[in-house]
Amino acid sequence: MIALRHRRQGPADVRLVRSEESERVSETGAVASIQEAEVTMPAAMVAELWRRENLERLARSYWRWLSRATLGLIRVVYTESSRSVVLLSRRLPLLSFHAPEYETEPGVGCVTWRIEQGLLVAREGRDKNGFLRIRVERPADGLSQAGTETLGVRLEVRNFYPWLRGSGRFARFGAWLYGQTQLRIHVLVCNAFLRSLARLDLPPSRVGALAGEIVPADDDGDGGVSPSRVGEDGIDG
Repeated sequence: MIALRHRRQGPADVRLVRSEESERVSETGAVASIQEAEVTMPAAMVAELWRRENLERLARSYWRWLSRATLGLIRVVYTESSRSVVLLSRRLPLLSFHAPEYETEPGVGCVTWRIEQGLLVAREGRDKNGFLRIRVERPADGLSQAGTETLGVRLEVRNFYPWLRGSGRFARFGAWLYGQTQLRIHVLVCNAFLRSLARLDLPPSRVGALAGEIVPADDDGDGGVSPSRVGEDGIDG
C-alpha cells in the first residue's frame, strides 16, 4: 500500500493509503472500490474504543458524514430490516441495503450492508452478492511508536453493478461516464470520511445492541450472539 497524506485535527492521526486493488471499470460485470486509512492514536484510547458498540457508532458516523458531505441532499432512511440512501425523500431511493451485519473476530470488527436494489443499481445486480463494508483491524504487533497504536480502517464496495454504465453499444461510454462521475464522487466522499476520523467524533448508536470488547464470536463476553443485526428507525441527515 502507498501512503497518500496525513490529517490531524483531533486526538488521532489519519494517513490515507492507496489500495493495491485498482478501480478500473469494465464494460460488463461487477465493479469494486476500496479506500483505506491508518488511524494512529494513544494506545490507552484504542483500548477504550475497542468495544463492539463503537462499531455501531462508526457505522452510523459514515451515514451521517454522507448526508453532511452532500449538504443534506442525500439522506439515510432506517428501518428494522433495511437502510436506504435517498435523494431528498423516500420517493427517490438511490440505494437500498439489507439490515447491517456485524461481525467480530480477534483484532477485527466488520459491519456489512448487502445491496438490495435502488436507482443506481443495474437490474442484474439487484439483491445479489453486492455489499458495502467497513472493516476495522487492530494489528497483532500491538504498540507503535511512543505508546501509540495504529488501526487499519477499510471501506469497500464489492460486486456492484452500476446502472449508469448501461449495456450494449452504450457500455463503453457508460463505463467511462460512471468512472468520471459516480465512482469519483464515491471515492472523494469515502476518503473525506476517513480523514474525518481524526476527530473520533462517533455519534451514539440509536439502539446500542452491541456491548463489550471485540472478542471471538464464540466468546463474546456479554452473552450475546455474533454476528448480530440491529434495527434503527427514522432518517439521518
